[in-house]
Amino acid sequence: MTTPVDADAAALLAAARTGERSALARLLSKVERGGDDARSVSEVTHALAGAATTVGITGAPGAGKSTLTSALVREMRSVGVSVGVLAIDPSSPFTGGAILGDRVRMDEHALDEEVFIRSMATRGHLGGLSVAVPDAARVLDAAGMQWVLIETVGVGQVEVEIVGEADTTIVVVNPGWGDTVQANKAGLMEIADIFVVNKADRSGIEETVADLERMLSLRTGSEWRPPVVQTIATEGRGANELWSAIQHHSAWSHESGEFERRRSLRLDQELRRVVNALMAAKVEELSGSDAWERARREVAARHIDPWTAANELLG
Repeated sequence: MTTPVDADAAALLAAARTGERSALARLLSKVERGGDDARSVSEVTHALAGAATTVGITGAPGAGKSTLTSALVREMRSVGVSVGVLAIDPSSPFTGGAILGDRVRMDEHALDEEVFIRSMATRGHLGGLSVAVPDAARVLDAAGMQWVLIETVGVGQVEVEIVGEADTTIVVVNPGWGDTVQANKAGLMEIADIFVVNKADRSGIEETVADLERMLSLRTGSEWRPPVVQTIATEGRGANELWSAIQHHSAWSHESGEFERRRSLRLDQELRRVVNALMAAKVEELSGSDAWERARREVAARHIDPWTAANELLG
């Protein structure tokens, strides 16, 4: 028998697939609330998802990621594709919600029915990604968005986690970033499919591009060499080259089998996260039970070891 929550999620998804933006927003709110609400959304969206291509955009604070994302959306819309954007913002210490709210720097797309932008809070998650992001991306996918952009919050470190949620990963840096590149090159080399040097009108652009190219020449173990794209996001310059680079990587990824490999790995990792969450919930449920107290006393008396006690508790 279908539960009322399941019926509500299914109705919202049906409405979202006809273009009803308020229904799409409510689905994403359910995902962010977690628990049974998020589970019901996952149940109705999973079978309908898989067509959208996801692009992760990450980089240090102040690199201009939001402005670049807006310029990229403009370029993508010029060729008629629909775009969903998940902008992962710092959590408010008061509400737990996303501080930047409606993402004011992307307001130019607010009236475009083929663009949907949602700010999501990190909720203290150190990797810069809310645990709800995979489900949120799936909602946009199932609702019919052809491309999903995931822009991460800058947390002062390389956000390696984004690569687990994206088909193509863009790392944004600024001119004069050479010393930081050297300090972080191992992480960057692992996650970047495309490098963007934004604010390319600033001094030091040649040195930064040369530094990146030298790093890339040392990269081994991959057939794909990340291109280095120069942009001035505030003027929209370079957005066309970035969009071309994304499409080129997507085509290579499909032809080489990398696309399916990443998708398979992503689902495996998500399944592990869900199993871990369910196990953690089971432990919380057991922790106040009589069986838990008996097991605790037996371990304390050294009649059994903790591993044996845990196996007995979990059945």
